[in-house]
Amino acid sequence: MDLIASVLEGNRLSLARLLTQIENGTVEGRTALDALYPFTGGAHLVGVTGAPGTGKSSLVNTLARLYRNPPQADVPRRVGVVAVDPSSPFTGGAILGDRVRMRDLAGDPGVFIRSMASRGMLGGLAAATVSMVLALDAAGFEVILIETVGAGQAEVDIARLAHTTLGVEAPGLGDEIQAIKAGILEIADILVVNKADRPGVENTERALRGMLQLAHPTARVGSPHHGQADITSPAGDPAAKAPAEAPFWQPPILRTVATEGIGVDELYQEIARHRQYLVESGEWERRERARLQSELDMLLQAVLVSRWRQTVPQEAYQGVVDQLVRRDISPWQAVETLLDGHP
Repeated sequence: MDLIASVLEGNRLSLARLLTQIENGTVEGRTALDALYPFTGGAHLVGVTGAPGTGKSSLVNTLARLYRNPPQADVPRRVGVVAVDPSSPFTGGAILGDRVRMRDLAGDPGVFIRSMASRGMLGGLAAATVSMVLALDAAGFEVILIETVGAGQAEVDIARLAHTTLGVEAPGLGDEIQAIKAGILEIADILVVNKADRPGVENTERALRGMLQLAHPTARVGSPHHGQADITSPAGDPAAKAPAEAPFWQPPILRTVATEGIGVDELYQEIARHRQYLVESGEWERRERARLQSELDMLLQAVLVSRWRQTVPQEAYQGVVDQLVRRDISPWQAVETLLDGHP
């Protein structure tokens, strides 16, 4: 296909068309992804999550600029950005405001920004986010920054996708216990206190450090970081367990002021250090395997349910729903009735 060849050559217009097809769930988009899949797996996926107002978009913007103009002897890297915005529950539309905040990246051929609506999906990501990341990976982008919706308490899906997850907090936004409620301390590989020029930054950092010490009083060799074996791995998969000799990763806490670039150099170096840790410890391979198996399980579930629905007469299905509404049967009994084929 000409589209596939153009994407592999880095044609931005072809890539934009493919991403639109992927988001719309077309057959052409899925066929193209099938052909592009062998060319994926080389990108470093960096997730950026946190509550609204913490400055995630500004941080992504500054990080992308740093990857394009790296410090010291580092070489510039091609950067893809996938920013997920919340959809309106009434119109289904989204503001897609991240492009407004990332205007200074416009015109750089080494940066590709794609905003997308969550379309009602929970977990901070949209249903097509994984496929979009694969397309950017195949197109040769070496670092892909994935910014979640920022709903505040449903962000853990990013841990299934990203190699490195940044948990972004900011002082003055309320009770720091929200970080625990959001699951951020469970999934973050690096904790970032952004807007560190605001009053209360010491309290926020102290609270986060105290919570980390409670969660990890000692650094045990072979311990999975922040329970990620449970979050990113399907239960009972021995191949997805962390190797016994894997070193322990203690999430660092960094202060940044993204709008002024303060502290972002240190964050850039810490992301590189975490990537090195993943590769040297074997965690990269484990997370990749767990991510792919989790994605496979979700796809299987969706396809099997769709195929099963096609075998059940609509009248029979609605009849069971009617019984459910009348409270004649429970949801579990309804499932058994439908699966037994006796509605």
